[in-house]
Amino acid sequence: MKRIQSVEQFAMLPYLARWLLLSSVLGVMAGSASALFLYALDFATDTRITHPWLLGLLPVAGLATGWIYHRIGKPVEGGNNLLIDEIHDPQKIVPKRMAPLILAATVVTHLFGGSAGREGTAVQMGGALADRVTHLFGLDKAERRILLMGGIAAGFSSVFGTPLAGAIFGLEVLAIGRLRYDALLACLASAIVADETCRLWGIHHTVYAIAFTPPVTALGLASALVAGSVFGVVGMLFADSTHALSAFFKRKIAWPPLRPFVGGAIVAIGATLLATPQFLGLGIPTIEAAFRGDLPVYDFAGKFGFTVVTLASGFKGGEVTPLFYIGATLGNALGHVLALPVPVLAGLGFVAVFAGAANTPIASTVMAMELFGTHIGVYAAVACVVSYLFSGHTGIYRAQRVGHAKHLVLPEGIRLADIPALRRARKKPATTVPPAVQS
Repeated sequence: MKRIQSVEQFAMLPYLARWLLLSSVLGVMAGSASALFLYALDFATDTRITHPWLLGLLPVAGLATGWIYHRIGKPVEGGNNLLIDEIHDPQKIVPKRMAPLILAATVVTHLFGGSAGREGTAVQMGGALADRVTHLFGLDKAERRILLMGGIAAGFSSVFGTPLAGAIFGLEVLAIGRLRYDALLACLASAIVADETCRLWGIHHTVYAIAFTPPVTALGLASALVAGSVFGVVGMLFADSTHALSAFFKRKIAWPPLRPFVGGAIVAIGATLLATPQFLGLGIPTIEAAFRGDLPVYDFAGKFGFTVVTLASGFKGGEVTPLFYIGATLGNALGHVLALPVPVLAGLGFVAVFAGAANTPIASTVMAMELFGTHIGVYAAVACVVSYLFSGHTGIYRAQRVGHAKHLVLPEGIRLADIPALRRARKKPATTVPPAVQS
């Protein structure tokens, strides 16, 4: 028995060395790409704030971005969903153009005032770079799956400065109710190296401070449970609204470049008439303000609407930072009626709306502890798990599979995008075959 165990440990050494090497190479590449992206994003945001008239050009920017993607970007139009599909069912190498296209298009979105995030860009760059490493080292399909998951983890980790949450996100985002432990080492190593590389380039992530988290009590847990259910429903509504409006744009506007033109006009006119610049871009200042004092109770709804129009019409960028905004401001509003401090509820909303919309409760809980401290862990876990359950079988990533359904009977492995059709089919009355035909 001892001899068998010793052989197994020795056999693990080359495996460990191989994956640490591959993950480190990927982490350096993804972390550097995220640093470049975050530098460009800061420049775009500062420029837009300094020159508010740029918002008037948002429709033109949308038309240009849509035309470029229509001409050369169709193979990478799927974005994060393309990466998830490739991990589940490998078909081809992720095109090289994915990384530069999504980086440039996201910077354009923010330069001209679109309401979007940054996670989608970093994850897509990480996935595209992972496939370059796969090709460079001649990895097989199984190893390619693992490294693509590492690319997702590296992108998420480096853009938010949360290596542990990034590692778990790479494992958790692929399927509801199931983790793939074969990629645990690759995701962890890639996430850590990517985060450290990004920091070495001089990137400083936003610090969100929660001065005091009360001890765990029955009333506090009840408040976290109620808040989590609200966060989950809002996450579900965000995902469903984005998908529904995107389908509406596609039905009504045949030429793809015209969709972001129309969406950009709606956002620009709406922000101008309502005088609400806080709903544009990432919205980091408002997120920070949610931890410091009371905000208008409608802030979350404003960001919700502007982001849905921006992303559904075809602008590029992520959903996660807007979800942080929506969650933090919604938590701030719930501070008027629930028995937890406003900063704590803002922190819970920050992670829990994302947990529900992305179906990643574990990564979201760990992110809360990385960002706000371990003292919020119990409340964050309750809010994120309840949000995950209340968001139903929907999500911002339609290529996610169902590994283990939350509370319904669904076929294992079905994509979230295919569940509505399955539900419609189940509602149809069964066709009865006449006795004469049976005989």
